[in-house]
Amino acid sequence: MKYAIVSDLPATATLPGRLRLRLKRSITDAQAAGIERVLAAYCDLSEAKVSRGARSVIICYHAGFRSIALRAMDMINEKAIPEVRDGMSIGYGNELAVRMIWRIAAYFARRILLPVPVRTAITIFHSGRFLCRAAASLRRCRLDVAVLDGAAVGTAMLQRDFNTAASSMLLLGLLELFEEYTRRRMRGELSRSLVLNIDTVWVLRGETEVQITLEELRAGDLFVVGAGTRLPVDGTVTSGEAEVNQLSLTGEAVAVFKKTGDTVFAGTVVEEGSLVVRARTAVAESRVAQIIELIDHAESLKAALQSRAENMADKLVPFSFLAAGGAYLLTGNAQQATSVLHVDYSCAIKLSAPLAVLSAMREASANGAVVRGGKFLEAVARADTIVFDKTGTLTADCPRVRHVGAFGDFTRDEILRMAACIEEHYPHSSARAVIRRAVEKNLRHEEEHAEVRYVVAHGIATSYGKRRVMIGSRHFIEEDEQVSITPEQSAQIEQEAQGDSVLYFSVEDKLAGFLCITDPPRSEAAEVVATLRELGVRHIVMLTGDGENAARSLANRLGMDEYHAQLLPEQKQEFIIGLRAAGRSVLMVGDGINDSPALAEADVSVAMRTSSDIARETANITLLSGDLRGIVTLRQLSMKLMQRARGNFRVIAGFNSVLIALGFTGILAATPLALLHNFSTAAVCASSMRPLLADSKKRESMAV
Repeated sequence: MKYAIVSDLPATATLPGRLRLRLKRSITDAQAAGIERVLAAYCDLSEAKVSRGARSVIICYHAGFRSIALRAMDMINEKAIPEVRDGMSIGYGNELAVRMIWRIAAYFARRILLPVPVRTAITIFHSGRFLCRAAASLRRCRLDVAVLDGAAVGTAMLQRDFNTAASSMLLLGLLELFEEYTRRRMRGELSRSLVLNIDTVWVLRGETEVQITLEELRAGDLFVVGAGTRLPVDGTVTSGEAEVNQLSLTGEAVAVFKKTGDTVFAGTVVEEGSLVVRARTAVAESRVAQIIELIDHAESLKAALQSRAENMADKLVPFSFLAAGGAYLLTGNAQQATSVLHVDYSCAIKLSAPLAVLSAMREASANGAVVRGGKFLEAVARADTIVFDKTGTLTADCPRVRHVGAFGDFTRDEILRMAACIEEHYPHSSARAVIRRAVEKNLRHEEEHAEVRYVVAHGIATSYGKRRVMIGSRHFIEEDEQVSITPEQSAQIEQEAQGDSVLYFSVEDKLAGFLCITDPPRSEAAEVVATLRELGVRHIVMLTGDGENAARSLANRLGMDEYHAQLLPEQKQEFIIGLRAAGRSVLMVGDGINDSPALAEADVSVAMRTSSDIARETANITLLSGDLRGIVTLRQLSMKLMQRARGNFRVIAGFNSVLIALGFTGILAATPLALLHNFSTAAVCASSMRPLLADSKKRESMAV
């Protein structure tokens, strides 16, 4: 990626460094979001923001990692900038507004410019659609809102009250626009959520590597992945060796060694080395099948409150006809009876419910969350149990050195200094943690080592000065390199590690020290747990594949009600099933492939921004930021949505009942009743579109 450095503020001991870059070419909103996602993958960069209009990139980085920030930008292919299309399409909203304005403008233009006979002819022509719908419902022996709409329009025209008929049809037409908008919006969100962020893949054709589109990849094809590449499909390694980051699959922060014959999974990332993999499935068929299936069932994503509103509107139709019939029997006045038909509950109820839901979904998007359907917001409000995954969800997914231990004559600082010197050229997550800790303690680690022997996924052996040193896993140190570890040393390490991952460090074939690597909780995690309790969540649980000690420590620190450690994906799924069988309403928050079965079983599920592709597809809601406070915002938003819906029902029922009573008694005629009814409907709809979180801070995800 071509860019120029505009400003460069170096990092200090307490503040991160700050780079402002100017891109040499223009980019789209989707490409800006894609660049942000690439930069977000580097946990050493504390923040990255991209502005499409200003063509600027701001990167905040920790001390000692300026070069990593620039390297991340250099790795972006300018001819194939990744694209992310999250959030609601503005195009739908603009199209809706234009169509509404045109309909309203045309209505008033006809009233002002056209003579009465022409207006009458146009009204009669447009009424045919509503009368046909009413007739179709009657043929199916249904007395629903379509019949009431047709009766109101038809009786108004029979009484030659064409103005009332035209205004009623205008309002009903606007309702249809809103319903169409709802369906298109849901379909658009589904399609965008299923788009892979991988466009092309390199496959072997004989001895030649050929680049093809992801859709062209077929089961049995051999494809090549190198360092920094995400695997597009599951497969089996046919040649090569590599360290593969399976954080999204297993929750492990340390990369796993993969060799010929091993299975690799879609969504995992090659950190070091390269692999040739035989694809197990064809991406195109499976992805297309998912998209078709979900879009065909898009209507099922309608919020339950919308369905209840529509059902209630249909059930109230007979009462409107009874009121009109009663008025005619008592007064013998057909106009008075007809006036009752122009006041109904259906318009306001059927309009306000989807508007309230859409407004809430739009507000969720402004606050950094993409919601696939209104029913999921309602499920968030109803949830009484929240289940969190640990690694990458409650933790920051950025390993740190928590503790350094030393044996013999070595000091902890000596161990850390030598370890940082050796690890400097091996930028996997644990190595970066070691280097970062040395920088924080201001320990200089000039290159004093000789040629290095690096064993993938095991460790490093080299000469430091005149001494032979090694760093790596216990298997590498004890079994491969035959370094003796005494029972006393093992006991001390186990006690001080407290469930953390451990790097062993030896000097001259003797264990000299160890480094405990931890993945700390997000800074906001404890606050989020406490706030969710205040918002009515009765039970908060943590599930993890990590060890018992690390899980217990984090659960106690965050104030969890319950935790379960060393769980496989199917065990997480079974736990969610058990909660629901016990009558709990469950919200699941996760980020990895291993969380996907549990996410699918929950009443509503939330995926983090850096989640695996499968987790984002499975989840009903995706957070566009890595901040857990988005869960709190969703809960507040959904609860206020339900309060607004209940309030709307009360207002609509009360006000329209008064209007029907006024029409029934003959106090008001059809025209003023229709005007008051339309005004009340517009007022309720306008109220439904007001922000729910008036005092919330809307996040501008693309702002700089």
